[in-house]
Amino acid sequence: MLGPNVFQDDFGTNVMNLLPGPDLAEPNRTQPSAPPPQQRDDEIDLGDLLLRIWAGKFLVALTAAAAVAISVFYIAVTPPTYQADALLQLEERSGRLALPSAMRDLVENDPRSMTEIEIMRSRMIMRDAVASLNLDWRVQPALAPFAGEALARYQLPIPELRFLAPYARRGESIELDFLEVPPRWINQPIQLLVIDGGYRITTPDGAVTDGTVGEMLRIPDAGFSVQINAITARPGREYTLRQVSELAAVGQLRGRFSVSERGRGSGILELRMTAPNPREAERALNALSQAYLRQNIARSAAEAESSLQFIEAQLPQAEAAMREAEAALNAYRQEQSSIDLSFETQNLLTRITRLEAQLLDLQAREETVSRRYTESHPVYQELLADRARLEAELERLRGETAILPETQREILNLTRNLELTQSIYTQLVKRAQEIRVLQASTVGNVRIVDTAVASGRPVAPRRNLVIALGLMLGLMAGVALVLLRGWLRKGVQGPAELEKLGLPVFATINYSAAADARGARKGRLPILAREDPTDLTVEAFRSLRTSLHFGMLDARTRSLALTSSAPGAGKSFNAVNLATVAAEAGQKVCLVDADLRRGQLRRHFDLDRDATGLAEVLSGEASLDEALVETAVEGLFFLPTGRYPPNPSELLMRSSLGDLISELDRRFDLAIFDTPPVLAVTDPVIIGRNVGATIAVVRHAETPVGEISALMKTMEASGVKVSGAILNGFDPRKAGAGYGYGYGYGYGYGYRYEYRNRTE
Repeated sequence: MLGPNVFQDDFGTNVMNLLPGPDLAEPNRTQPSAPPPQQRDDEIDLGDLLLRIWAGKFLVALTAAAAVAISVFYIAVTPPTYQADALLQLEERSGRLALPSAMRDLVENDPRSMTEIEIMRSRMIMRDAVASLNLDWRVQPALAPFAGEALARYQLPIPELRFLAPYARRGESIELDFLEVPPRWINQPIQLLVIDGGYRITTPDGAVTDGTVGEMLRIPDAGFSVQINAITARPGREYTLRQVSELAAVGQLRGRFSVSERGRGSGILELRMTAPNPREAERALNALSQAYLRQNIARSAAEAESSLQFIEAQLPQAEAAMREAEAALNAYRQEQSSIDLSFETQNLLTRITRLEAQLLDLQAREETVSRRYTESHPVYQELLADRARLEAELERLRGETAILPETQREILNLTRNLELTQSIYTQLVKRAQEIRVLQASTVGNVRIVDTAVASGRPVAPRRNLVIALGLMLGLMAGVALVLLRGWLRKGVQGPAELEKLGLPVFATINYSAAADARGARKGRLPILAREDPTDLTVEAFRSLRTSLHFGMLDARTRSLALTSSAPGAGKSFNAVNLATVAAEAGQKVCLVDADLRRGQLRRHFDLDRDATGLAEVLSGEASLDEALVETAVEGLFFLPTGRYPPNPSELLMRSSLGDLISELDRRFDLAIFDTPPVLAVTDPVIIGRNVGATIAVVRHAETPVGEISALMKTMEASGVKVSGAILNGFDPRKAGAGYGYGYGYGYGYGYRYEYRNRTE
C-alpha cells in the first residue's frame, strides 16, 4: 500500500507527499481498500468551528461591512425624531384661603395621578392642543425615491437636473399661515408648485390657481382658502398640503405623547412629546400642557360656580322666611301685650336655635357630599352620625318646652323661628360671598414646574446603537454564512478526508489563479510550469514528479493514467504540468490525450483539432511516429487525440491499446494518459486496466466525497485499483479547519516554502 512519507526533492523543498510502495510496481489489480476509521459525528468541535470561521474571516468582514453600510444608509434616509419634556405638579387645594371646614370640604381634591394622566390623554385636551396650533394642517415636500430623506437633510452635491427639480433640498421650506378646505376635501392632497413670484395650487377637483406669497388665495365656489407667508425654495419644487380630520390629528398627537409619574405617589408628572424637529416638539407639548392647565382651572371654578348657583337660589326663600317669622312674632307680642321670655326660656330658646342652625348646615353639606360620595363612604357616614346626634339633642330640648306655660311656649316657638331664619339667611349671604372670592382666585391644583424643552440631539434613530446593532448582526450573519457554506459545501476539504476513504494522497497542488483555465478561454492555453516556474503550484508538481520517479522504478509499466470523478477537477492541468516538470528533470516523457471525446490538451501545444493522434494510431490508420509531436520542452512528446471517433470505448478495447502502451514503455521513461471522468464514461476503466497506475485528481472544496467513493467502486468493480489521489486546487482561504499554509522563501529561486498538513 502507499504510505505517507516526507520527501526532500531536488531543490531541498520539504513537501508532504505519499511515496508509492510496492503495490504500485505490481499489476494494477483490485485490492480491498482499508476501512475508514470510525469517527463520532455527534460531537461539536469548537476548535474546528473557530478555525472554519477564521478561514472565512473575509466573508465575515465583508458581511459586517455591508451591514454597517446598510445601517448608515438607514440612518441617512430615516427622518430624525426629537423629544421635548416638561414637568407638572399635582397640588392639593388647601392653604389658599382660610375657609371654614365646610368650604374646605367643598373645594379640596386630593391629586390622583392615574386619573389626571387619563384626563391629559383624553380627546378633550388633545382637541384643544390641536386647535391652538393647527396641528391638523400638513405640509409635506416631495422627496426623491429611495434616498429622498438624505437629499432633503444633507448638503449633497447633486446637480439641478430636470428630473430632480421637484424634490426638496436642505434648508428649503414653505410657511403655511392659513388653510381652509371644504368637508369633502378633508384628508385629500392639495398640490403646490413653487413658481417664479409665487406658487401654483392644484386642488383635488383638478382646478389650477396661482397665488402670491403673503396674500390670501380664495376659491369661493369651492369654499377653499390658503395663505402662504414665506417660501424658501427654488421654483420647480413640489409640496403637498393636506388638512386631516380632527380625529386623525388627535390620534397622531396622542401617538407622539407620553406621560408618567416620577416616583409612586409623588404627584410629579413627566410629559414627553416627539416630533420631526425640536421646535415642533416644544410647541406641541407646551400647547398640551396649557390646554390641560386651562381645563383644570375651569373644572375647579365650575365646582364653585355650582355651589354659588345653589346658594343664590336659596337666598330669596331664606329672606322671605325670615320676614314672615319676624312679622308673626311681632303680631303675637302685640296681641299678648309684649310678653317677654324668662331667663330659663331664653336659654332654652338659644340652645334650640343653635341646634336647628347646625342641622340646617349639615343638610347643606349633605347635598354637596351626596354628589361626591355614596352613603357608605366614611365622610358621608360621619355626616349622618352628626345629624342623628343633633336631632336627638333637639328632640330632648323640645320635650322640655312642653312644661312651659302656653304663652311662653308660643313666644318661644315664634322667637326660635325668627332666630333660625335669620341665622340661615346670614350664613347663606356669607357663604355666597366666600364662594365669589374663591371663584375669583381659582388657579386649579396643577402647577407647571418645567416648560417644554427639547434636546438638540435626536432620540431616534440612535446612531451608535443602530451601527452597533448592524455590526453585530452583520458579524452574526457572516458567521452563519461561513458555517452554512461549509455545511452545504460537500467538496473535499483536505487530504485527511481522502485518507479516511482508504485513498492515499500523492500530493496537494496549490490553487493558481493564473492557471485556472476553467471557463471559456479560447485559443492557446499556457503551461504554468513554463510560464512561471517559481510558482508554488509548480513546486508541488516537482515534488509529485520526484515521488513518482522513485515509486515507479519497479512498476509493471512506466505509464500513468490521470482521471477524475467529474469534469472540472483539473486532470489536464495536472497532466501537462507533471509531464513538463518530468521532462525538465531529464526524463523522456510522452503525454497522451486519451480523452477521445473532448480532449483539449492540443491547445497547450497550439495544434489543430484534426491533427493525427491516438484515434488514428489505435485504428491503424497511422503509425505512432506519424502521430507523435515533439514539443518545445526538451524530452516531452505529445500524442493528441486525433479526430474524435464515433466509438471511443470500442476503439480503446482493441488490443492495439496494449501494444501502444508497450511501445511507449519501450521508448519513454514515463507515459502520462489524460483520461475522461470515470462517472461520465467507461474509457478510464479500460485504460486503467492497461497502465501501470491510476491516480484520481480531486478538486479541493468542489469534488464531493460521495463522488470519490463512487469512482473507487466503479474502478474496483472492473478490476482496477485506484493507486492514490492528487488534491488539486488547494486554496487555504477555503480550506476547512485543520489545514493551513505557512509561506516563506529562501532557496533555489530565492524563496523558502513550507506546507503543514494537520489531521485529526
